[in-house]
Amino acid sequence: MINVFQPSLGEEELEAIREVFSRNWLGYGPRTQTFETEFAAHLKVDREGVLFINSCTSGLFMAMELLELGPADDVVLPSVNFVANANAVAVTGAQPVFCDVDPHTLNPTVADVERALTPRTKAVVVLHYGGHPGEIAGIAALCRDRGVALVEDAACSIASSVDGTMCGTFGDIGVWSLDARKIITTGDGGVIRVRDPELARRAHRLAYHGMVDRSSFTAMADMRRRWWELAVQEIGRRTIGNDITAAIGSVQLRRLDGFVARRRAIAGTYDRMLAGVEGIRLPPPLPAGHVGSHYFYWVQLDAAIRDQVAEDLLERGIYTTFRYPPLHRTPLYRADRHLPHTDEAAETTLLLPVHQGLTDEDVETVVGELLKAVENRSGRAAANGGGGTR
Repeated sequence: MINVFQPSLGEEELEAIREVFSRNWLGYGPRTQTFETEFAAHLKVDREGVLFINSCTSGLFMAMELLELGPADDVVLPSVNFVANANAVAVTGAQPVFCDVDPHTLNPTVADVERALTPRTKAVVVLHYGGHPGEIAGIAALCRDRGVALVEDAACSIASSVDGTMCGTFGDIGVWSLDARKIITTGDGGVIRVRDPELARRAHRLAYHGMVDRSSFTAMADMRRRWWELAVQEIGRRTIGNDITAAIGSVQLRRLDGFVARRRAIAGTYDRMLAGVEGIRLPPPLPAGHVGSHYFYWVQLDAAIRDQVAEDLLERGIYTTFRYPPLHRTPLYRADRHLPHTDEAAETTLLLPVHQGLTDEDVETVVGELLKAVENRSGRAAANGGGGTR
């Protein structure tokens, strides 16, 4: 099976784990702190605001807690989004307000966000679709002007930037995913970055039960009497990372540039081989100054054939998918919102395999089978008097 997502792991990661085992300290410790420092350097931000945690989802839930959202608040977020974003908002009692997206980029525009703002809006949550930064600089400026907090879900955009500023650092809080399907992985894991120093210190407390110290060793180092006593300041959870996964993360982070370069090359091959093909619309080129992570590569097909093309490719051993199903149409969040561009994108978009493990032969196979499936299904649709291609 040619998969949409696939991690790249090897001997270097295994050696990093062996080193952690040899030190016999597996929890939050020196390797975790080193990884946090390395990740902060990657983002070009101060290390104090960066925390390695057990998942991006935990970071999203923590972000909403840090913003002290409640039932009196609205939070604007694009409907094309991972469900964790809406869940993190809803658990606080705040109301998710879904906005539309550009039907081609699947990112919200400044105008999309602005139309969804209400007098109750306390925060905006933006996902960078497929690693494309989108209009994040303009959205950040809008939020500053309106006094609204901005949370960036940078799960797809670990290497994305605009004019040298990394995605995830435009807003007040940024979160990144390092799960098994992401460009770099720690198995499960995530990173949260909090801009405000006081909120960052609170994030560190919340990540470990609301405690000031994460272990008795910290208290011992401070020569505190009765170092076993708990210094709990507020109610928190346990969402911190550990030295095993952090060690993997350090190796993966060093390999990131090579991973993204390969993904960029694969996207370029798709662009070249699919250019001008009737019935297949390619993703838009990145604007000047924008750098993408190439986490997704998507094509857009006539809605009458999209699902059938996906089924044909699956039968030929090629896995494709669509992410993310619109949240305003899911049973839990079914909202009375008219989002025509979101609906259009959801019916026409198909993600093709793009990961650094793909060979040139794999990419050529995907293209060849896609062309055959589109031609076959378009012909059937035309014969039945339906759709046609766009």
